[in-house]
Amino acid sequence: MNLNQLEPGESARILGFSDNFSMKRRLQDLGFVRGIDIKCLFKSPMKDPKAYLIMKTIIAIRNKDARGVLIKKEDKL
Repeated sequence: MNLNQLEPGESARILGFSDNFSMKRRLQDLGFVRGIDIKCLFKSPMKDPKAYLIMKTIIAIRNKDARGVLIKKEDKL
């Protein structure tokens, strides 16, 4: 599953990145690393971008970039 599929109110754990993902280094610098919990807070009126809560920080990411982040939804985070 990828981050783009996470809907507002849902949480997941980051597993890594897809192969040849150009934003990998930039997102890692922002805290998107394996094992970190992330929550989708809301999506913009045009549905792109979505805002995510990660490590007490809210970050908006375009859907095309969120597709490169691999996640696993968990029942309780």
